[in-house]
Amino acid sequence: MEIPPPGYGQQQPQAPYPGQGPYPPQGPAPYGYQPWGHGYSPYNTPAPVNGLAISALVLGVLCFLPLVGLVLGLVALGQIKRKGERGKGMAIAGIVLSGLGTAILALALATGGAAGFWEGFKEGARDAGGSGAVFSLEKGQCFDTQGGSLEGMAYDVDTVPCEGEHDGEVFANFPMQDGGYPGDDAVTEAADDKCYSLQYAYAMDSWAVPDDVDIYYFTPTRDSWGFGDREISCVFGNMDEKSTLTGSLRQDATTLDADQVAYLEAAEVLNEAMDSAPEEEYVEDDLPGHKAWATRVSDALTEQVGLLRTHQWPADAEKPVATLAGHLESAKKEWADAAKTSDVDTFYEHYGRALDLTDAKKSVTTRKALGLESTPPPAYEDGNGEDGSSDDEGSGGGGAEV
Repeated sequence: MEIPPPGYGQQQPQAPYPGQGPYPPQGPAPYGYQPWGHGYSPYNTPAPVNGLAISALVLGVLCFLPLVGLVLGLVALGQIKRKGERGKGMAIAGIVLSGLGTAILALALATGGAAGFWEGFKEGARDAGGSGAVFSLEKGQCFDTQGGSLEGMAYDVDTVPCEGEHDGEVFANFPMQDGGYPGDDAVTEAADDKCYSLQYAYAMDSWAVPDDVDIYYFTPTRDSWGFGDREISCVFGNMDEKSTLTGSLRQDATTLDADQVAYLEAAEVLNEAMDSAPEEEYVEDDLPGHKAWATRVSDALTEQVGLLRTHQWPADAEKPVATLAGHLESAKKEWADAAKTSDVDTFYEHYGRALDLTDAKKSVTTRKALGLESTPPPAYEDGNGEDGSSDDEGSGGGGAEV
């Protein structure tokens, strides 16, 4: 910073006009320096530019706060006239541009365009933030990730046809509740609980889902949550990070006929009951829990048999369905007897007979008649339930999908 010489700002002797002799005519200037030694002349100084006129022009050009720009321009014109300042052209330009901006804003508010603009702004903010929730996928869409992996952070995906190879397929979307960010663990827990239950509504025929397919999900991050991101996308992907999927896994009312849907809906009643087994695998560790489970399974079989027997099946499927319903009726009685016993060994006896009656292989003929997948998945091939076991060593979690 330059420090002014002593006496700067005080009235100094000076020549009245350029080119005339010094005044006073003799001797050096007071304080030992030449008057007006700072390179400017005190004569013909231009009037200052009005600051409000500048502000009005800037707001008008940027279309930012147009009402403010309009008011500033009008006030600037009054000040310019009163004070003799410059900037009339800028004030007028600011008034015109801000007036146009005000008209556009009024039109947007009247037609709802402002809401669309705000949504677009939030979407753009998410894109710019790189927060991991910068894209939206619809149910049924297939996609490839940029790195070929469904684990870690994803910033973008490329949607591709499901007929060819792809990294993932979206089978459900659901929102989390509003409020503050609940934390990474809570978000993951919500995705786990909901995605695993929603998969059957999309892929109703679990026999048609390859054994190497697992469930993944896209979730909001702490950053994207601040921009309003609440959506969790549930995704099918290959367990092997280096492998892909081929073809859609969708098996629901959009791809199946009414008879196939009716059969799979009846089967899912039993599946849900089987999945409700107690945490203790062995009956002797929790006999009351297993007895309560046996009651749930028996009730589910009653419902399933009712659904199978009341539906009008195609002629070539009537006999297989009737035979299957008979096996399930007998299994229901075994589960009901297991629920009544107070003896662990007796429970295992009824449990074993029930699993034999719901052996997955007993449903193959019915599935063939309905045009469904008829090859049991590896989990069913060697036994009666999902755990492939029919021995008397334990129960808990042995589901039978028919």
